[in-house]
Order: sequence, then structure tokens, then C-alpha cells
Amino acid sequence: MDYRPLGRTGIDVSLICLGTMTWGSQNSEAEAHAQLDYAFEEGVNFLDTAEAYPVTPVSRDTQYLTETYIGNWIARRGGRDRMIVATKVAGPSRDPVRKFRDGNNRLDRRNIEQAVEDSLRRLKTDYIDLYQVHWPDRPVPSFGGRGLSRLNDNDQTVPIEETLGALADLVMAGKIRHFGVSNETPWGVSEYLRLSREQGLPRVASIQNAYSLLNRTFEYGLSEFALREDVSLLAYSPLAGGNLTGKYLGGQIPAGSRRDVARQFVRYDLPGQPAASARYVAIAHAHGLDPAQLALAYVNSRPFVTSTIIGATSQAQLKADIDSVRVTLNDEALAAIEAVHRDMPDPCP
Repeated sequence: MDYRPLGRTGIDVSLICLGTMTWGSQNSEAEAHAQLDYAFEEGVNFLDTAEAYPVTPVSRDTQYLTETYIGNWIARRGGRDRMIVATKVAGPSRDPVRKFRDGNNRLDRRNIEQAVEDSLRRLKTDYIDLYQVHWPDRPVPSFGGRGLSRLNDNDQTVPIEETLGALADLVMAGKIRHFGVSNETPWGVSEYLRLSREQGLPRVASIQNAYSLLNRTFEYGLSEFALREDVSLLAYSPLAGGNLTGKYLGGQIPAGSRRDVARQFVRYDLPGQPAASARYVAIAHAHGLDPAQLALAYVNSRPFVTSTIIGATSQAQLKADIDSVRVTLNDEALAAIEAVHRDMPDPCP
């Protein structure tokens, strides 16, 4: 396993981060614990969760189970000081199922403080290593949206300054060690950096955004922040919702797969996706590689990527995903990938 610095925190995290958003819906607690055991035996020291998990599918009956499963595993296993645990506070949502804290998801001080206390209790830990803002309080294009056509902020939008102030106080209290953002824009990252610099507040350590062969939009503005400002990219959805494995080619939807159980997620159901996925899968086969490992190896190799967040519903998938750290793409494979990207750039932002 390779390890890379998490921003300027002084913490080294594994190149593979264990994602958890299926635990509690597609995966039982026993399966979640088996995944954790295997991943940490393989050198993974970094796991990512959220108060909003599981999300495949979203349900009040399963809400918060993922953090609870992880907390039970931590209590059983011990060795908390050898784990880097990341979780997230949800941003505002119009979906009644995804509302927390008496229906209020705003990123103000009261809600953030309550969310941290709830996560600490479920995770059975005294501190969170990396606490992330799951998505901004202000309206921005996210989860597949493109661009911002107009400003539609209203008086209820919580300023980043208030969010950062609450996070800073939680760092001072020792309840979180560091903080990061997720589904953020270049402007948002620049504001967090400006405020921390001008007010002497803790510095944003990471940004967790989607990045894959089907979505390289991170490269257009945020990659420079990652490289120049040491704001680590934690790349989520590196397999583009499973499409880069090839299992959905030809319109197939295997029973129990994400597209089968969570049909409300249509981020990757876009016209250019099947053809682009097929070309990337063909490159993998031409080079004797598993398609998932080719897709993951590409993300792993990017200089602005600190950790690649994988998610698996089976031990076989988990093993193959972790083994991607041993795959090095040759110049011919990389050139073929770039040729597809030139022809079909970012079909699934």
C-alpha cells in the first residue's frame, strides 16, 4: 500500500480509502466488518463515511446505520489511533428523507455542533480525524450539474465564514482534528483558504469530489488548488457508479447492483456514457487488465490525487479494487485513454 500526505495536516493516508455508503442497505453489518477487517489487513488506514449513509437506496429505516456499523467495529477491534476516520455533515436538502436534526440541514453552528456530537456517539470515538462538509450550503451545480447560470442565493444561505468558525471551534475542542469539503467549487475552496488565512483559522485539508475516466472536470480548476495549495483530492466515484467495470454494457442491470437497487441515482445515465465506457473497457481488455483496475489505476496515478475512495458490495470486488495499487499503466494504455478523452470528454460530470 502507498501512503500520501493529507494536505498539510502531517497525516499520511493510504492511497486507497475504504468507502462505506452501501453499508446498512446493500451490505449487512457482518459484511461491513469483514470489509473493514480485510482492508486494514491490506494496509488501508483510511475510511470514509457520512451521517447521510447509506444512500443505496435512501431510507428512513436505514438512516445512520453506516456510522453505527463502523462504531461497533471500532469498539470491537480497538487500535483507534491507527485509523484515519473521515465522516461528513449533510448540507441542505429538499428531500424529506435526507433531512436531519429536526428537518434542518443548514451548515450553521448549531447544526454542525449537533451533527458532530451525533457522529461521535455513533462512531464510538472521542474524535474525528477528518470532518467534511458533504455539500455546500449555497446553491451550486453538483452531483452531475454543469455550470451556474445565475446567483440564486437567499438570506437563508449560511456564509462560509460561519461554517468555518464552527469547524474551527470543534478543532480547538479536540472533537475533530481537521476539516475538508466535498462537492465544492473552485470559488468555495478559495473562500475557505482566504478566510483561514485572514482570520487565522484552521486550513481546509481536502476536497472530496467525483473524479473518474468519465468525469475529469476536477482538472479544469480544482487541480491547481490541490497541487499549489496542498488541498488533497479524495476522489470519489472512480468507477463512475460501476459503469467503468463494464457490467452495465449492453443495457444489462445485474440483480443487486447499484443501478438495480438505487434507480433514483441517474448521474451516469447520460447519452455519451455507454459508448465512452465501452471504449475504456476495451482498452483494459487490450492490455490484459481488469476494467475496474484500469479505471482505478488511472485515478491512483494522478499527481493531484491523495486517496481514491472505493466502494464494494462483495469481498471479491474489494480485493480487486485494493489490488489496483499494484497496477501501473504503460504509455500505450495512457495514450489510448487520452485519445478517448479527446473524442468524448467528460460525458458524466
